Amino acid sequence: MMARWFASLDVVHQVRGRVRLRYRCDAGVRLQARAVQRAVEGLHGVRRARLNPQARALIIEFAADRTGVEQLVAAVSALSPAAVPAIAPKPLADGDAARLGAVALSAANLLAGRALGAGLQAPMALGVAVPLLGEAVDDFLQQGVTSHVLEALAVAISIGRRDYLAANTTSFLLALGEYLEYSIQRRSDDLLKHLLEPASGEVWVERGGVEALVDAAELRMGDTVIAAAGTVVPVDGTVLGGEAMVNEATMTGESVPVARRRGDRVLSGTVVAEGRLRIYAEHVGAQAAAARIADFVERSLAAKSRTQLEASRMADRLVPMVLGLAVGTWALTRDWRRVAAVLQADYSCALKLSTPVAFKAAMYRAGRAGMLVKGADALERLAEADTFVFDKTGTLTSGHLEVTDSVAFRPDFSSADLINLAASVEEHYFHPLALAVVEASRRLDKPRHFDHKEVEFIVAHGVASVIDGKRIVVGSRHFVEDDEGIDLAAHGALIERLHEEGKTLLYIGFGGEPLGVLALRDSLRGNSADTVHRLRRLGVKRVLMLTGDHPARAAAMAGALGLDGFHAGLLPHDKARLLQELADDGAQVAFIGDGVNDAPALSGAHVGISMHQGADIARLASDIALLEDDIARVADARALALATGRLVKSNFRLTVGLNTAILSAAALGLLSPVSASLLHNGSTIAILLRALLGAGLPRAPRGNEGRAAGRR
Repeated sequence: MMARWFASLDVVHQVRGRVRLRYRCDAGVRLQARAVQRAVEGLHGVRRARLNPQARALIIEFAADRTGVEQLVAAVSALSPAAVPAIAPKPLADGDAARLGAVALSAANLLAGRALGAGLQAPMALGVAVPLLGEAVDDFLQQGVTSHVLEALAVAISIGRRDYLAANTTSFLLALGEYLEYSIQRRSDDLLKHLLEPASGEVWVERGGVEALVDAAELRMGDTVIAAAGTVVPVDGTVLGGEAMVNEATMTGESVPVARRRGDRVLSGTVVAEGRLRIYAEHVGAQAAAARIADFVERSLAAKSRTQLEASRMADRLVPMVLGLAVGTWALTRDWRRVAAVLQADYSCALKLSTPVAFKAAMYRAGRAGMLVKGADALERLAEADTFVFDKTGTLTSGHLEVTDSVAFRPDFSSADLINLAASVEEHYFHPLALAVVEASRRLDKPRHFDHKEVEFIVAHGVASVIDGKRIVVGSRHFVEDDEGIDLAAHGALIERLHEEGKTLLYIGFGGEPLGVLALRDSLRGNSADTVHRLRRLGVKRVLMLTGDHPARAAAMAGALGLDGFHAGLLPHDKARLLQELADDGAQVAFIGDGVNDAPALSGAHVGISMHQGADIARLASDIALLEDDIARVADARALALATGRLVKSNFRLTVGLNTAILSAAALGLLSPVSASLLHNGSTIAILLRALLGAGLPRAPRGNEGRAAGRR
């Protein structure tokens, strides 16, 4: 008997017509995404299926009136490779096919209506309208008076008046409008889902010095993954060896490949365009960036913003008003033609659909520009924020340490010798201090490598080895002075001065004596000041900085950036407390951070933004995660949030204004039912297209434009 694909299926999230399942497979079972999707889409009532191997998730869209979640879970659980149909996949999902069929049928009836005899016109018009009338009855029994009920009344009145042209035209326009509205709404979902490049099912790994092809599900943290040209990187990790050009468009929106070599970080979902990399796997499977982003996207599609909920409630409240206008029109005029025309127009569709479509278009635009927005409400809150608070390190500064001072304590060693010596023993590790020292050695006019014995790595202290028979130690003051017994007291004044300048110190001992000290400092980002100024132009009232740095150093940086204030010498728990104090004073705070200790502040702020190079917990705790290491994206996100708000409001005004005009003209007898239906459906589709296309949203971040121009 053929083995089943899934050992277990658990419902993670469900809404009407859509369910997300988490699956587990038995050992040795390998899933082919297309085959699984084709098999699931062949099940009764399923419109569309999508398999995400990285997140081990199966998302199914289905007709809620034809099947249910329990039946689907049972049917999917029984699937095996033998269940895959041999025919090609259907070009249209069931939902598309049914709606398109309704459009074709109503169009044929409309065109043939004049040619039909008088005895056939009524049954044909009624037959075409049956699905609409049935849906209206269901809506009325479950929800009361809805827009579908009003539309069905308009068609019924036209048939009752024997105005078959109006009835058939209305049925056609409603079917066409429903098809286009559904397509536009689904297109907005697809925009978000297509942000990621799917990873392949099998990957190459190096184990015991031998390369082998394994299933992606078998990857473990610490594996050495091989990514060659044309393959999708399946893990988040650090490059151990090799050099390649990597296309990171799926993660950052940047279309030009970037160079990646030893010591650089790479993200899952990116594509190796040229070259070959050996990657140390740090995050695999559901913990990898692509899987987390896919999960965020799934949740964001289901989440509703406050604006969306308010628009939906308003649309529901306006339906009885339209019905009341229709009743009043009949009471005053006794003209059923006017009543049918009034019932053609309502506010519901455009109000309910244009807002989520606009937010999804904005979220897609954000993803392509290097910003992952975890839901429409995050954009709303970012637009409301009036105070932006930056953690210093890794945000306003680059997070990449640079050697600023090399001070040798012995005359027979130059500052260059000191850097080369330290780099020779540090080059085997990926600690930020070690990477900075190795990079400093690379930039010297005459870089030199000192031969040494095996390097000993002491966690949280430093490294040690032997050169020319003498023990060399490189690390913290505690390690060199207390553990190794090397006295640094004679150089206390110099050390204190470097500390006051806000620099990180790396001490070097050789042969039991102090040899020198390297000072490193996080450099200020070149566009930090411009980002601060842009935020002010975008309506931000205050821009503040939080740091554990020395107050003098923090004051100098705040002055250079034109900040409104700063808090220095902070302990990790102080950040969340300060944000709470700002909130208590009435501030709507956007906090930008990147460290593990920033997570409480990110989750507690009105809106939290995490930097690209930030810790995993910071990215998870944030509302918006930057997908590229550029602080300008913070201002881009703010500009996008404000533009999205303007788009939603303008669509709201258009919806209310146009439909009010149509209703008024219909009530006054200036519009026939056909004209009212044409104007209403046409304006609704136009508003939805305007939302989908993101009218008025920023087209491209300034930073990306600048880089593109530079490359040309």
